[in-house]
Amino acid sequence: MPGPPPDLVEQLYRTPPDRFVTARDAAAAEARRAGDPRSAREIARLRRPTVAAWLVNLLAIERPELVADLVQLADALRAAQRELRGPRLRELSAQRRAVVGALVAEVRRLAAGVEGAPSTGKLPLAEVEATLNAALSDAGVAEQVRSGRLLRSAHYAGFGEVPRPQLRLVTGGEELPPAPTQRSQDRGALRAEQAQRAARAERARRRKALEKELTRARTDQERAEADLAGAVAAERDGVAALDAVETELAELERRRAVAEQELSRSRLARRAAERAATAARRRSGEVEAAVEALDAEEEDAGAGGGPAD
Repeated sequence: MPGPPPDLVEQLYRTPPDRFVTARDAAAAEARRAGDPRSAREIARLRRPTVAAWLVNLLAIERPELVADLVQLADALRAAQRELRGPRLRELSAQRRAVVGALVAEVRRLAAGVEGAPSTGKLPLAEVEATLNAALSDAGVAEQVRSGRLLRSAHYAGFGEVPRPQLRLVTGGEELPPAPTQRSQDRGALRAEQAQRAARAERARRRKALEKELTRARTDQERAEADLAGAVAAERDGVAALDAVETELAELERRRAVAEQELSRSRLARRAAERAATAARRRSGEVEAAVEALDAEEEDAGAGGGPAD
């Protein structure tokens, strides 16, 4: 049964130390609610890093390529030390100082972008620098730095691989210390080879994960592009349909206006005809009354003009 997701653990070690415990406990509780007690136990066992270790973890998580360059420089330094190549050591030592200084500056920049991080003046950059120098001297420390799971800062007083005695560069009449034994050289070479194999395996794992993620991303992109094309076509059809409806609506509005005008004229004509009919009826009644009055008058006149008795 798998443990906690690596991205969750990475996110926890990206969290500032004063928020680590709260975030860790919340993640463990969520795993328990999800029915994964093993992951919950493993999450709960994660330990809070010191501020200096958190800064180194932040560098390893956010800028792994810079830490990989640091490890490569460490390999070159150890190889030059084993061979006692003074000029090469001087060159690499200068490069070491420049690289460590650049990494410390990058740590300061990364911390400034994290919400809740200590202010720049409170950052233990000296401990960060000491840890990076220890990583340059010890392959084991270098691997811890690369893992992004460092819990505390590291310090190394000498230069070279443990337990190799400290080497000094001398000029003039000074002599170099005795060369390391063959057994120490073999052990150092083995550790360097193991570190290189681990680095290659980690790069291969990251490449495989990225290629898989790229395939998913391209598939999602193709699906999204197809959805977008369908949506654009549907929108175009909708615009055309709306234009047709608006054209039809405009024609109906025009016909309605014409019909309303015709209706108004018809109403005016009806009212005029009603007035004319009323006047005609009134005139007909008046004429009929006049005719009746004339008839009555004639009857009266005929009755009064007959022979007298």
